[in-house]
Amino acid sequence: MVDPQDLFAWEPKGLAVVDMALAQESAGLVMLYHFDGYIDAGETGGQIVERVLEALPHQVVARFDHDRLVDYRARRPLLTFQKDSWTGYEVPAIEVRLVQDATGAPFLVLSGPEPDVEWERFALAVQQIVERLGVRLSVNFHGIPMGVPHTRPVGLTPHGNRTDLVPGHRSPFEEAQVPGSAAALLEYRLAEAGHDVLGVAAHVPHYLARSAYPDAALTVLEAVTAATGLVLPGVAHGLRTEAHRTQTEIDRQIREGDEELTALIQGLEHQYDAAAGAETRGNMLAEPVEIPSADEIGREFERFLAEREGEA
Repeated sequence: MVDPQDLFAWEPKGLAVVDMALAQESAGLVMLYHFDGYIDAGETGGQIVERVLEALPHQVVARFDHDRLVDYRARRPLLTFQKDSWTGYEVPAIEVRLVQDATGAPFLVLSGPEPDVEWERFALAVQQIVERLGVRLSVNFHGIPMGVPHTRPVGLTPHGNRTDLVPGHRSPFEEAQVPGSAAALLEYRLAEAGHDVLGVAAHVPHYLARSAYPDAALTVLEAVTAATGLVLPGVAHGLRTEAHRTQTEIDRQIREGDEELTALIQGLEHQYDAAAGAETRGNMLAEPVEIPSADEIGREFERFLAEREGEA
């Protein structure tokens, strides 16, 4: 196998800053990671990464070779054309950045497009980075579409070998086989190698899965900060403000919708309440009553939104 080190290159200045930080952080650093391209209902993970990097100072520590990892024909990067020439190119960037929270405490963020190829070598490369940078805990997060209503608290499914860091939640699954992702394989390989890993999946209402759903991102962020000790008030405030605005708009659209749409949402509420009463709010798979499926609700909600756009 080709040396995983060939997949990335260190940024000397960033690496030097990490080494200085490690001299003061004997317990090690937290690394948050999320990749674009896999299931992320409600743009849960994407919103968190975007707001963290917008709100907090950061610098690149390592860059991955995107030319080897990204299939351009599957996900074509954007180029900008003005009048008669190309003027810009959005280079796909898979990078590890050193970030500082509100107290100045350092942590790492690994983000970018999900690698299309060489997942095993990529996982080994990240493991090398984790060991070189003294990472004590790696945390990944995303949203999954579920048959839950937006009128109830966002549920969470913790996974990895440190689920104890997110108490009060348990997985609704006994066993399931799903299409793989680079993030999931990375979690599996890091845990296999003896590193601490935590994953947090938010339960996003199926009918809102294709849009940004700040409530899910905020709930995940709160779980992550509680588990890691990171202090991110600016990020949380921004998500909280956007969550309030989004919920207000959703409620307004539903109030103006037809009776069938309202009945569908009420059906999900009945299912949620019945399941929560039987076990915990995190287990939303029970079906004690016969109600419309999440697909039916999603189609009805999309139809309603399309009709509103047509009237505008």
